[in-house]
Amino acid sequence: MKALLQRVSAAAVSVNGVEVGRIGPGLCVLVGIASGDLERDADRLADKMLNLRVFADDAGKFNYSLIDIKGEVLLVSQFTLLADTKRGRRPCFTEAAPPARAAQLFEYFVVRVRASGLAVATGRFQEHMHLEIHNDGPVTIMLDS
Repeated sequence: MKALLQRVSAAAVSVNGVEVGRIGPGLCVLVGIASGDLERDADRLADKMLNLRVFADDAGKFNYSLIDIKGEVLLVSQFTLLADTKRGRRPCFTEAAPPARAAQLFEYFVVRVRASGLAVATGRFQEHMHLEIHNDGPVTIMLDS
């Protein structure tokens, strides 16, 4: 499982021109689910994401986590994070989990993050989405289970 975290001042996701999720300050997280990923991978990734200190204190040091600042989270399924680009010019996605399993594990991940008590918005699984991201910093970090 991979998660690309982007610290944001705001973010929104739309499907077919209709906004389906919006957050204020927090993290926009693109989530890629690989074949073989399990619930324990989602648990580990959720815990790391919620507690990773990527928010600055008054001195500008990364001392606060998403939980510390009571930030919001936008979770978007993103199978392209599993792209293999080692050969050729077209990405290969054979490492990505099959859609049915990926949907199940993504929903598990969403439930796990919501259990933190933070505000959580999501995109729509297997839909063409448009993201509006106001990256703050910019701060962008890749997590891998």
